[in-house]
Order: sequence, then C-alpha cells, then structure tokens
Amino acid sequence: MSDEVSTPAELRPALEAVLMVADQPLDALTLASAVGHSVDEVQAALAALAAEYAEQGRGFELRNVAGGWRYYTREEYAGVVEAFVLEGQQARLTQAALETLAVVAYKQPVSRARVSAIRGVNVDGVMRTLLTRGLVEEAGQDTETGANQYRTTSYFLERIGVTSLEDLPELAPYLPDMDDLEDELTAMAQPSEPPVSPQTPTHTPAPDQEHQA
Repeated sequence: MSDEVSTPAELRPALEAVLMVADQPLDALTLASAVGHSVDEVQAALAALAAEYAEQGRGFELRNVAGGWRYYTREEYAGVVEAFVLEGQQARLTQAALETLAVVAYKQPVSRARVSAIRGVNVDGVMRTLLTRGLVEEAGQDTETGANQYRTTSYFLERIGVTSLEDLPELAPYLPDMDDLEDELTAMAQPSEPPVSPQTPTHTPAPDQEHQA
C-alpha cells in the first residue's frame, strides 16, 4: 500500500502533522505538495481545522498570517504561557535544551529543521526556550529553503565563560556533517522491499543450495 496521502479522511491529520513540525508559516501550495492533495482541498481543510479548534476552545489556534498557516497559542492563555516561560528562565536548562544548544553552537547558523534532524526529535519548544532566555537568536534565512536560521548570542558566550566561538571545546568533529546526514535521511526515506511470504517463494532454490548457510 502506498504511503502517500490519498483520501480526504487522511488530509486533516496529515496537515496537522506537517504544521506541527514547521518552523515558519506555510502557504497552501507548499502544504498541498507535502500532503498530496489539491490546493483547494487543503485550503478548505485548513479553514475547517481553524474553525474546529476555535469551537472546541483549544489552547492553540491555527492562523493564516502573511500568506502562511501556523499554530499559535490562543490569546486568552498568553498569561499562562508567559508565567511558564518566565519561571523557566530561572530554572536550569534541561538535558534536551543543553543538547539543542550544543548543536546550534557547533553548527551555526542552522535551522530548527536541521537541529531536529541531528537530534532526532522536534526541537521547536526547546528552541523557543533558548530564544526566550537569550542564549540563541535569529540569524537570517537559509538561501535554499527560506527557513529561519539560528546562532548563539554573546550572552551564551558570557554564560559559559569564553570570549569567542573559537574557544569552544573541539566537539564539532563528533557531530555528523550535514551532507552525510542528508544522505542518511534520504536513504531512510526510501521504501524498503516488502518481505517475501514463506507461502509464496519467488523462486525454487537448486537442491545443492537449500541447506546452505
């Protein structure tokens, strides 16, 4: 069975999955290409999702801002989010935050998507924490993908007690090269051949091969 999204019933969850990992607003054409549906179907589904979230009173909402769709915290819960973020500023960084910060430090400038690929998990929430605490900042956009890029700040250097990035420990060689990483991700994305059923062998082995190891 094909892995492509092919029926309307799959459209909404597919859009939610893509929007959940997006690090910038996505237009309907980009989303349509990602989920394998027409632009009209995608636009209708996005509007329906936005209305559904509003009707259910979710803590987040789906907005169309500057020609692109993205999830945002609902305005009436801004105080709760602010209190959570400010409290987090006083707390020590989690292991996830430290790992994410290390990737940014050694691979900067780097997009959220690439940091997520290196760590193997979505880092949107952790990156927001690092941005709020002044440890990372935006550093323009990737010329190929248009994604926002990030780098460490002078405050980061101050906190770890060094004067420049050249003073960081030599850990970069242990992180995967971007070219190698992208090759691995491409290989992982290739569909594997389905296993051969024991009831339907593809060929009959020669008698002298049947019991070979």
